[in-house]
Amino acid sequence: MLDFIEFSLLDVLDILLVAILLYYIYKLLKGTVAINIVIGIAFIFLIWKITQALKMEMLSGILGYLLSGGVIALIIVFQQEIRKFLLMIGTTNFTNKRSFLKQLKFLQTEITTEIDTDVILEACKNLSKTKTGALIVIERTNSLDFLINTGDRMNASVNEAILQSIFYKNSPLHDGAIIIRDNFIVATRVVLPISDSTRIPARFGLRHRAAIGVSEKTDAACLLVSEETGEISYIKDGGFELYSDYKDLNEKLRKDLM
Repeated sequence: MLDFIEFSLLDVLDILLVAILLYYIYKLLKGTVAINIVIGIAFIFLIWKITQALKMEMLSGILGYLLSGGVIALIIVFQQEIRKFLLMIGTTNFTNKRSFLKQLKFLQTEITTEIDTDVILEACKNLSKTKTGALIVIERTNSLDFLINTGDRMNASVNEAILQSIFYKNSPLHDGAIIIRDNFIVATRVVLPISDSTRIPARFGLRHRAAIGVSEKTDAACLLVSEETGEISYIKDGGFELYSDYKDLNEKLRKDLM
């Protein structure tokens, strides 16, 4: 007679928590070179388990020491990702049901307002024509409250006229970035952390470094209009997202904000 495996509520909770942890890790590593390192580690771990099962003591011992001694190396390699992960957890508001469910985006149904990317991109195109510098930060799952507090709070629905007037050169609000949350402009003149990455080409100024800096520390999506060239850049996950035309950019932005 077969014995059935006991399965309790705690086992379900355990599996759920592991799934959430893996989801967050995947979000942090998706689209970065770090994902290749994780695959390499998983491959070595699989070989180690196979050698253990086959009782290949010498090889399994070497792989075991390699895996156990590599924790410090992993902390160094994934320093940026670990910091971003801790910030993601730290900025989760567990007392606010709406904010907490927004963090668990894969469980949500319709708890957020869809962001009008058409309006935002149309405003960026108009700003680009006049070479008016702009930096728009769109909140995704990480709360940006710690950045909102550095600027002036606002509660205005996203529309072309407001976006263009904020970044107008003689406007008192044009310095710094704006933050958009749930299709509302919630802050202007926001001070962003500057990236200290040496991989950023010298031709890019502080506005680009600020966009890269906030996208390194959070999962925010940034749209940037260069004051020198009028070029529109899309920045996320600490790097530039390439696009062929405005339609392609809109599709990428919509997909990332889903």
